[in-house]
Amino acid sequence: MIILLDDAGFGSSSAFGGPCQTPRMEGLASEGLKFNRFHTTALCSPTRAALLSGRNHHTVGMGGVTELATSAPGYSSILPNTCAPLAETLKLNGYATAQFGKCHEVPVWETSPLGPFDSWPTGGGGFEYFYGFLGGETNQYYPALYEGTTAVEPSKTPEEGYHLTEDITDRTIGWIRQQKALMGDKPFFIYYAPGATHAPHHVPEEWSAKHKGKFDQGWDMLREETLARQKELGVIPPEADLTARPDEIPAWDDIADDLKPVLARQMEVYAGFMEHTDHHIGRVIDALGELGILDNTLVFLITGDNGASAEGTPHGCFNEIAVLNGAAALETTEFMVSRIDDFGTTAAYNHYAVGWAHAMDAPYQWTKQIASHWGGTRNGAIVHWPNGINAKGEVRSQFHHVIDVAPTVLEAAGLPEPQVVHGVEQKPIEGVSMRYTFDDPNAVERRQTQYFEMLCNRGIYDKGWTAVTRHSIPWVFKAEELPFADDIWELYDTNADWTQAHDLAAEMPEKLEELKTLFMEEARKYNVLPLDDRRVERFNSDLAGRPVLIGGNSQLLFSGMGRLTENVVINTKNKSHSITAELQVPDGGAEGVIVAQGGAFAGWSLYLNKGRPKYWYNMLGLQSFAIEGDADIPPGSHQVRAEFAYDGGGLGKGATVTLYVGGTKTGEGRVEVSVPMLFSVEETCDVGRDTASPVSDDYTPQTSRFTGSIKWVQIDIAEAAENLDHLITPEERFKIAMTRQ
Repeated sequence: MIILLDDAGFGSSSAFGGPCQTPRMEGLASEGLKFNRFHTTALCSPTRAALLSGRNHHTVGMGGVTELATSAPGYSSILPNTCAPLAETLKLNGYATAQFGKCHEVPVWETSPLGPFDSWPTGGGGFEYFYGFLGGETNQYYPALYEGTTAVEPSKTPEEGYHLTEDITDRTIGWIRQQKALMGDKPFFIYYAPGATHAPHHVPEEWSAKHKGKFDQGWDMLREETLARQKELGVIPPEADLTARPDEIPAWDDIADDLKPVLARQMEVYAGFMEHTDHHIGRVIDALGELGILDNTLVFLITGDNGASAEGTPHGCFNEIAVLNGAAALETTEFMVSRIDDFGTTAAYNHYAVGWAHAMDAPYQWTKQIASHWGGTRNGAIVHWPNGINAKGEVRSQFHHVIDVAPTVLEAAGLPEPQVVHGVEQKPIEGVSMRYTFDDPNAVERRQTQYFEMLCNRGIYDKGWTAVTRHSIPWVFKAEELPFADDIWELYDTNADWTQAHDLAAEMPEKLEELKTLFMEEARKYNVLPLDDRRVERFNSDLAGRPVLIGGNSQLLFSGMGRLTENVVINTKNKSHSITAELQVPDGGAEGVIVAQGGAFAGWSLYLNKGRPKYWYNMLGLQSFAIEGDADIPPGSHQVRAEFAYDGGGLGKGATVTLYVGGTKTGEGRVEVSVPMLFSVEETCDVGRDTASPVSDDYTPQTSRFTGSIKWVQIDIAEAAENLDHLITPEERFKIAMTRQ
């Protein structure tokens, strides 16, 4: 079993000296081993692809998250068939395989209900069963779930106590019990990857309430407290120094007094989220124990797929989607104070401030995305295997990387590295098995060299020495204007300087140049080049050079279609467009959603409200604009149309929205400001309902289903919409759509 947490830094869990109490992780460590020099790639998709393949992230095409894929081999997000996943190897050797939780390795143009499913867990991923979500994050109360490749809805509502971590834990336990009941002699491989503790930080109130006042001292003092605990635990040496806080991260004392309670509340929620996750990990472990198989199960628990996330901006946020749209300034101190009690609830999509992320990565420099420094890549790992490891409660300090997990599993299982899989010759696994360390704390480490690169933050490790350069900053969503040649490199001897606290670049320029040359050699070997420091631009498929599912200026949808991500729906942002639907209204009228995109924190919806057409535009959960028709729609067949006439003049501008029924104007109003870049990371477009969190206040997901029938819905951007009549036949509209495609 591999357990992978999300966005949890080295200094977050109490198992590694952090302030979040994780007794179940501590219990596993007390009966197993802690690895205190274990490393990830500094970002989620790359770490997961490396973990599951045993190869470096650029080797398997995952140089960044899937949403930033380009045409370069190391950044395409496409897994080569020469690098078969660990799960596939185990399945072919008689293992039952299952994945639960987050999957962020599917190319974005393959996330539609029609796939292709080659990169999905139950497609080419090697897993026989999958229950979880696709993408970088999901709403813990309203997740976009899949069972296999089929979209499913949660079994209960948030009001009934739903939370994703509990749900996937229930599913995991149920699968284990069923597998042992029906195939008791067959071994299993389980990958349990909850969305926790990635933003949004969602947790039931009782879990965050227990931390009231515990973080009022601020992040600078918290780092010092964590350092002391880490030394006492022995997860860092007594002589290790606390690294300096970078100038780009504000000091706690410099935070305005009226904002401090909000920031402290952010950390209270995060600590509750981590402890809630630990509780559910414990439930899975207990299930193994109840079945009598825990001692014979190799458990890898990795506390984070990268360092803690600094993507919440220096002040944190109530709605992370605002940050991703470059609109963080809209969340003023007054606004945040007014919503302080809503953090962590269904009303919020919150993330904590950068300073907390830095504290969760103590004692190291920097955070998630910063692959150059240990704050971005060093994550505590726990290995529990009573029947396979004699040592208990010990620390291992050999240098290792996430690509080393797969060969460790194969060695423990007594399986050779596959040479040919499905008739395809395989590239050698690039990881090194960690098995040699299990019973020998003094074993000479077998990983001598490892490169690091993420968003052009670069580093190289070689026999204890590290050369590193930070090129970009996580919360700055633009390309760094500094040329690569002008990046400032630092040099550390981590044989003596555990935390990368003392830069030796000025004293040892020759050693620095030697390591910089080594980095370039490794970069050429593993497809790291060409370096690409574009940020927002790479979210745009036209600029990034990756495939898209939908081309042209028009898209035709049909009743029942849903769970369509933004990457498989025509982009209507920052442009004039129209939405036209052919409806059949029954006797007695109709209610519900015709088509909706996004959710409670940004999106739009066209629906019937009390029998009248209505268009609702949700601007980042901060402001909503509603335009309603002036008459009920009578029974019969009707075309309902919303025209969105964009003001132009840049991104995120306003628009005039006009509603028509049967070609006759029935309502008009203004959307004063619009979403420029992204409606949601995980919420989708649906015809005939609004899944997950609701765009509009007029309905819930449960009451959103359309009570009439929908023949078709067509979305046209301005160039296509200009020459279309308000009333045309479905056959004509379908013919137009097919011609454009």
